[in-house]
Amino acid sequence: MTSVLYDAQGPRAKRRNVLYTVVFLVALAALLWWVYKSLDSKGQLDWEKWKPFTGSEAWTTYLLPGLENTLIAAALSMVIALPLGAVFGIARLSDHSWIRVPAAVVVEFFRAIPVLILMIFGNALFAQSTAISSDDRPLYAVVTGLVLYNAAVLAEIVRAGILALPKGQTEAAHAIGLRKTQTMTSILLPQAVTAMLPAIVSQLVVIVKDTALGGAILTFPDLLAAVSSMSSYYGANVIASFTIVALIFVVLNFSITSFASWLEQRLRRGKKSTGVVLAPAAVGGGESTGASS
Repeated sequence: MTSVLYDAQGPRAKRRNVLYTVVFLVALAALLWWVYKSLDSKGQLDWEKWKPFTGSEAWTTYLLPGLENTLIAAALSMVIALPLGAVFGIARLSDHSWIRVPAAVVVEFFRAIPVLILMIFGNALFAQSTAISSDDRPLYAVVTGLVLYNAAVLAEIVRAGILALPKGQTEAAHAIGLRKTQTMTSILLPQAVTAMLPAIVSQLVVIVKDTALGGAILTFPDLLAAVSSMSSYYGANVIASFTIVALIFVVLNFSITSFASWLEQRLRRGKKSTGVVLAPAAVGGGESTGASS
């Protein structure tokens, strides 16, 4: 029995796949056991290493302030990068070359540079050319790098989402007399938002995770930077600190994706019924009026 996508497996293929699965599970179990024994032999699984996170001191002194700075940097970057990316994405679709070409150059330039280099460049620029204090400079540098890189990526997402729509949408809008700006804002963008939402959310998750680069390189006091302080204060509990921070990032990013999934479903449900339903009496009255006339 065959399928459009694949051929059904025979008895030998099924046995072979079962064997591969068993071998993989055994190798995975051996790897996990080796990791457990290695951590246990070094005392990283002792309760004393994990006990600080059951109290409030570690949270109020290190984790929550670091999480606050992470959320501030991510929120500022999202608020600035989203509209900026939309503007450049639409500009790349312009009929005027003096708009389309510079927008394409800017997008391709910042999309090709690693975000860490942009952060370091921003930090040096603010240090030499502005009066921003050394305490605030890491935040400005992190936000600058995240905005420049992610705005370029979001611009490509917006452009691809609009180009993915059927050409009939644009032709129908022009047929009823809408200008290109009206077509873009009233017809194309509202339809493209739903299709672009998963990709946009993925990029927002990237923004949240990339704030950790500032903590690792630019001494930005974010959630990741709290690990070194906690591990030195609580007796070199590096594994425990990294595990707690990783779980916080997982919960944070899962919350963003869950909200986006709910929003996408709500938008799709809102678009299922957009027409006006006429009552049978209204249709019948119209027919009788036409007949009498």
